[in-house]
Amino acid sequence: MTTEALFLKLLAFRSITPDDDGAFAFIKAYLPLFETIEIEKEGVKNLFLYREFGKGTHLCFAGHIDVVPPGDGWESEPFVPRIKEGVVYGRGTQDMKSGLCAFIQACKEVEDFKGTLSILLTSDEEGEARYGTVEMLTHLQKIALLPDCAIVAEPTSERIFGDAIKVGRRGSINGVIELFGKQGHAAYPEKAINPVHQIASRLSALAGHFFDEGDASFEPTQMVITDIRGGMEVSNVTPGKLKIMFNVRNSTRTTRDAIQAYIDEVLRGLEYTLVLSQSAKPFVTNPEADIVSITEKALLHVKGIVPKRSTAGGTSDARFFGAFGIPTIECGVPNDTIHAPNECCKMEDVCALVDVFSEVIKEVKEKQ
Repeated sequence: MTTEALFLKLLAFRSITPDDDGAFAFIKAYLPLFETIEIEKEGVKNLFLYREFGKGTHLCFAGHIDVVPPGDGWESEPFVPRIKEGVVYGRGTQDMKSGLCAFIQACKEVEDFKGTLSILLTSDEEGEARYGTVEMLTHLQKIALLPDCAIVAEPTSERIFGDAIKVGRRGSINGVIELFGKQGHAAYPEKAINPVHQIASRLSALAGHFFDEGDASFEPTQMVITDIRGGMEVSNVTPGKLKIMFNVRNSTRTTRDAIQAYIDEVLRGLEYTLVLSQSAKPFVTNPEADIVSITEKALLHVKGIVPKRSTAGGTSDARFFGAFGIPTIECGVPNDTIHAPNECCKMEDVCALVDVFSEVIKEVKEKQ
């Protein structure tokens, strides 16, 4: 099967989180020389395919088959991929069936390697990700089959394919503050405790606050207010409660405890509750790790580009590899249409990504 045919086949699966829609069965059949491990939990399917060529490095490619719902505004059927002037349209073209297609094809074409090649796939990256990649990695650790290094094929490029790779990710901390006052009549403010008035002079100390200045790997950690609400949408009743929601994308220099301590200090003397939940922890791969230089060399060989090393953007399953101490980078096509109507990707970029991953496999082999 050609790369184009494989890409179109993967795009045709209506694999909305957490349904793989039969894609995993197809992939297993497409890679008959690979052994498989399957884990399903709470409706989430995970598939690990591996081929042992002998002793040596265990290189893993990882990604997710699931996509977000297509939504409205499409010019064609989201799960009936179409090609127009070399561009493929369909849900998941960039995020991230292009990456899956590339490493599946690259691995299928390998005839000789020193070590183990593997592919880790999940059907729940776009969802809560509780029972996805982390479950498989936990199992692989138990059976002593954790990879030595990994590439997650998320769409990492910014303007053109190959201009950026991810060498880490910021963490993500969500917070909810609830301030409690005393509801009353707007004509008698002295008889009420208005939480809006209480927070007014302190809000500037929260909104946009930088918890750190960043470093060579990360942008500064900033508090971003996402929602403020209180009252009953009438003009003659003061609110008895105010709710503030926020998000902090944190670097390795700022912890959840530090955020809690700062907010407690700002709100000292007020009646409030604070709930913080960390959905992802930050990580960064050692810049001296072989997988970083090998991927950069492969991109230079195929595209003639030295990529920028980035940690920007949201979270990805690369964070789970990082938590297990596995040197991990992310490399993929541009991400300018991810999650949008008419998501699309250049076919030539997918073919080039196959070449990049093939070059990575070759370089890992020769380096041993």
